[in-house]
Amino acid sequence: MLQAHSPLWHYLWVAPNVFLLVLALLAWRRGLQKQFPIFVIFAVVAAIEQLTVYVADILPSVTAETWWQIFWVGLLIEAFLKFALVGEIFSQVFGPYSSIAKLGKLLISGAGVVLILVAAVAAAYTPKNSAHSIVSGVHIFEQTIYMVESGLILFLFVFAAYFKLSWNRSPFGIALGLGMSACVHLATWTLMANGKFSPRHDISLIFVNMATYHACVLLWFYYLLVPHKAAQKSEALVPEHNLELWNRELERLLHP
Repeated sequence: MLQAHSPLWHYLWVAPNVFLLVLALLAWRRGLQKQFPIFVIFAVVAAIEQLTVYVADILPSVTAETWWQIFWVGLLIEAFLKFALVGEIFSQVFGPYSSIAKLGKLLISGAGVVLILVAAVAAAYTPKNSAHSIVSGVHIFEQTIYMVESGLILFLFVFAAYFKLSWNRSPFGIALGLGMSACVHLATWTLMANGKFSPRHDISLIFVNMATYHACVLLWFYYLLVPHKAAQKSEALVPEHNLELWNRELERLLHP
């Protein structure tokens, strides 16, 4: 049976973050920090943040309120990095169109920051369904963060597909892992935020989140570190009146 603080619980909380630190180290040794600096920073910070939350959870001296405060701060930091990472992926996908890539990265990062602040304020003033208001606020805040993250990644995939842009292996894997994690977490945190499930069902949903995150870390290992055969690609012609035109007009505006 799935129970909190069972061996499986401890493994799914600790192992993915240890693997993420190993991934960051291997990526650094292979020079991937030059291509994906934000992802390497995200891997290190997210892993340390989650391990800190884990240690606080098992320490008897840490009160429940203090634990939720630590969780809230970690959630804010992780959210900022995730939105910056989506901007980094955008710039990788639209690399040949430098002006669009720069503008898209700025817009995504800026929109992410604004939406995080709005979500924090909304969570603070939302009617609470818990005896501890910070618990309910964190649930609503995390639900909002994953909603925004899912929307941005979906927009990225749809935009790239519309213009028939080919993905490089690494940014595709990073985006796929982020998207999977965001969608699953959005679904589970939405259910928990409604407060209509028993604690036993909430524990099961947390296990789903942990297992999904573990799978995403392994997915990043595969797409970033496992060698692959380079497939021959046919050049997809982008209609001149679409993306190329947008890029030229942006260059004229940014560099008159």
